[in-house]
Amino acid sequence: MNLITSDIKKLIERQPIAISTVMKEGTPNVIGVAFVKVEDNQLIVTDNYMNQTIIDVENNPRVAIVVWNKDLEGYKLLGKATYFNSGEWLDYVKNIPENKDMPAKGALVISIDKVIQTA
Repeated sequence: MNLITSDIKKLIERQPIAISTVMKEGTPNVIGVAFVKVEDNQLIVTDNYMNQTIIDVENNPRVAIVVWNKDLEGYKLLGKATYFNSGEWLDYVKNIPENKDMPAKGALVISIDKVIQTA
């Protein structure tokens, strides 16, 4: 079942999102990401400058994402993240036009298992 509707996909691909992880000692971590692609129930996020987020995902792959527009219509998405620094997902993010002249060190692929409307 596809949890990410076409409306949610448009919102994710047009607005910055926030990705929340948890550090090994239990401290929350959150980053903002400007460009995200959606493939079925997966969010593909380029690792251009991630550090702590990658460490967090290796320790605990569960993540929370929020996205909203200026009218405060938004969603919280819950899922499991996997990091790729080689292979097809790395090739995928290297070919995204927004990543031109960016390092594109890896791809964070987040499989979504729950979507909650927040507004």
